[in-house]
Amino acid sequence: MIYAIGDVHGQKAMLDHALVLIAADGGAAAPLVFLGDYTDRGPDSRGVIDALIAGRDAGFDWHFIKGNHDRMFQRFMESGDCHDVAIKSGLSWLNSRLGGDTTLASYGIIPTGPANFDKDDLGREVLTTYPTTEGDLNLAELVALAQARVPQAHLDFLSSNPLMHQADGQLFVHAGIRPGVPLDAQIEDDLIWIRDGWLDNTDDHGMMVVHGHTALDTPEHLGNRIDLDGGAGYGRPLVPAVFDGGAWFTLTDDGRKPLRPAR
Repeated sequence: MIYAIGDVHGQKAMLDHALVLIAADGGAAAPLVFLGDYTDRGPDSRGVIDALIAGRDAGFDWHFIKGNHDRMFQRFMESGDCHDVAIKSGLSWLNSRLGGDTTLASYGIIPTGPANFDKDDLGREVLTTYPTTEGDLNLAELVALAQARVPQAHLDFLSSNPLMHQADGQLFVHAGIRPGVPLDAQIEDDLIWIRDGWLDNTDDHGMMVVHGHTALDTPEHLGNRIDLDGGAGYGRPLVPAVFDGGAWFTLTDDGRKPLRPAR
């Protein structure tokens, strides 16, 4: 038996509720896989990471997968990089659509208005000013303030998380896999970003692939894969799931609900 939680996206209250449901179903010591994207969009990324580190340090059987939003936060903190080649729109991580602004706010860097951007020659947003309660900051000033506010333990946590986890004949990964490519040849950008060539693929991958990343209205079983991103980053419920006795179930306040492919 193993439990899983999809993209949390800074939703600490939802995470607390999901953990209560899991503890009621399988006990506090139940094995649990988190599928990444702990940060951005929701109001308390800091609280989410604090809770995950606390559970790990308490010796819980918890496993953490790296998500694309976690990597964006990590890269911003390391070098001020606000972009990812997978984001074809050129949006900056600091754009509210991606949610880096709410992550920084959870560490006490409070915006007083939207970030201001120019565009570079590649069409990417380039920060000009970031208005905060501590003044209008340029990128270098914002990075320096963030580096002073974000605990190193949080960055160590994000950088140390693996890209996949296998257990009970299930493969847990953030976004998915590149069909036809052996697991040991998969690349990070696919594992945390893939949609094209993956979401419409119906191949048997040799094991059930359990992932998040692509937000749905509620978790779905697609036959060869299970998508547990129910859209918590957009305010929808964070729904945990359990694999038990060869079958998947979601957990609700009313107990287990079978998670089966649509007929």
